Amino acid sequence: MRIAMIGTGYVGLVSGACFAEIGHDVVCVDIDADKIARLEAGEIPIYEPGLDDMVSRNRSNGRLSFTTDVIEGAGGRDAVFIAVGTPPRPEDGHADLKFVHAAAEGIAAAINGYTVIVDKSTVPVGTAREVARIVGRTRDDGEFDVVSNPEFLREGAAVGDFMEPDRIVIGTDSALAEAVMREIYRPLTEAGFPLLIVGQESAELIKYAANAFLATKIAFINEVADLCEKAGADVLDVAKGMGMDTRIGPRFLMPGPGYGGSCFPKDTLEMAQTARAADAPSRIVEAVVESNNQRKRMMAAKVASACGGDLSGKTVAVLGVTFKAETDDMRESPALEIIPELIRLGATVRAFDPEGMPEAQKMLSGVNWAESTTDALSGANVAAIVTEWHQFAELSPEDFTKSMANPVVVDMRNLFDSDAMAKDGVTYYGIGRAHR
Repeated sequence: MRIAMIGTGYVGLVSGACFAEIGHDVVCVDIDADKIARLEAGEIPIYEPGLDDMVSRNRSNGRLSFTTDVIEGAGGRDAVFIAVGTPPRPEDGHADLKFVHAAAEGIAAAINGYTVIVDKSTVPVGTAREVARIVGRTRDDGEFDVVSNPEFLREGAAVGDFMEPDRIVIGTDSALAEAVMREIYRPLTEAGFPLLIVGQESAELIKYAANAFLATKIAFINEVADLCEKAGADVLDVAKGMGMDTRIGPRFLMPGPGYGGSCFPKDTLEMAQTARAADAPSRIVEAVVESNNQRKRMMAAKVASACGGDLSGKTVAVLGVTFKAETDDMRESPALEIIPELIRLGATVRAFDPEGMPEAQKMLSGVNWAESTTDALSGANVAAIVTEWHQFAELSPEDFTKSMANPVVVDMRNLFDSDAMAKDGVTYYGIGRAHR
């Protein structure tokens, strides 16, 4: 099948490369000429494990190309996917659909022959029908159908998530569009991965409901962690016991500094706004949003408490600034709340992240950026582990005791055995665990 992908961010570039990998002819379109030039030069603008090799391989075999020309890219295609950003509007939290609408207008001008237009971006309920109205201003109904096909890609594992999906969701009431989408995904469905056909509105809401539920699990276990600290319980034991219940499951029950990234923060906001607008308010999701915001603010206070309540003149080594490991994405990262608050409390912050520092430097001021983990720890009074990078988990107690002025560790990801750390001279604070 001939596919165009409008947008080359996380969703568009990963999806485009993966569609090429399973045998389709794909052109990725973006109005950012610099980004397209970098991609054509073989440079991947995002860090996503496995993506660079996949892009290179499919460019070499001729199944993947890039352009800034929407007319060239979208014309004569069986399906055109919209995979542009939908950031929350600052005034009300609703998803800003201006890029989706602009893409729809561009597609309407470009298509020739029957084309399936696919909403791959995460969009509010009703967007597929709005896209159809925009395209329908210049095209006859028989020339196109609009389908909702939400993505379920985790940053840091996006390639694997696409190639081995839990489910593929298609929202359409058109038999012709359904046939095209089934053919596009046939290599995956023949491999045994399930495909669910639903209405457009159901497909749009599935994405928001799924992310809101996962965010709820995170917020819930974070509040349980706070209770564990007060009650003398260990949240890791509590989470394990909860997760053994098959109705609950163990995933997303790891406490930490709060969720971030490109999906959960904006998707929970949008679901709460959509629910209020529909006069069916989601009090649970609203509480999750507030709980998560409060969570991030609490983490700096936890670091200060580990230093006796006063960070004035203290050096804090911050290990990790991205919202999660295996990505360079800084969007809504807890570090964006934690680091400024540490500085406000009087600390000198020395930070290191394996992949996120170039982007973080654009978003954070007053930070001393270290060249390595050892450089960050050198002479520090306390280390705050914000992101669960594997190389941080491999640190030994000796790495802290040898490098730091005071071997005090606030481990916001519970990477270490608290007893082992304490035994070897590290004053250790985990999340939801007794102080050692």
